[in-house]
Amino acid sequence: MTLTRKGQATRERILEAATDLIAQRGVTGTSTEDVRKAAGVSGSQLYHYFVSKQALIRAVITRQAEAPLIPGRPIMGALDSFDALRAWADAAVENQEHNSGRGECTLTSLAGELNPADDQTREDLCNAFQRWQSMLHDGLRAMRDRGELRPEANLDELAMALLTALQGGSLLSQTLRSAEPMRASMKAALAYVRSFTAE
Repeated sequence: MTLTRKGQATRERILEAATDLIAQRGVTGTSTEDVRKAAGVSGSQLYHYFVSKQALIRAVITRQAEAPLIPGRPIMGALDSFDALRAWADAAVENQEHNSGRGECTLTSLAGELNPADDQTREDLCNAFQRWQSMLHDGLRAMRDRGELRPEANLDELAMALLTALQGGSLLSQTLRSAEPMRASMKAALAYVRSFTAE
């Protein structure tokens, strides 16, 4: 569907409202009527852009997947050095400290509410996580190509460890409302990557 500038702005307003409400109430606690009111649109406008709640949730997933690896942060550039990875980890911890583990609509929180029978949404989430893993993999490959990581370093495994640290740290930090799980998980993942530093 090709949108006018006004149509694109309306669609983005609906998505923004849905993202904010899901952060506060979760997927099950957010109705399309809630989103309609928060976005200040009519029912016909909402259903013009999103034919169902599932379509809206899938659009939120896509939106969050295209965001930086740290929600609320500007794109930090390629994660292709130890300094860049450390800055990324520090930003993840700082983000948790700032929000006290609350008020975020992340891929982690969306995955936590996934209906086991909803294969299409699960696939969207898988694609999003794989995209993020690929970004990490690209940075690690650049480090290995420059001789900063040993040739035998398993880049798929290292990228998955970093992504798991981010997502697991996010989930526990939101649950415990503390940045400590994020700090611990990122510290451990970075130490694992550093264990493959070339001599």
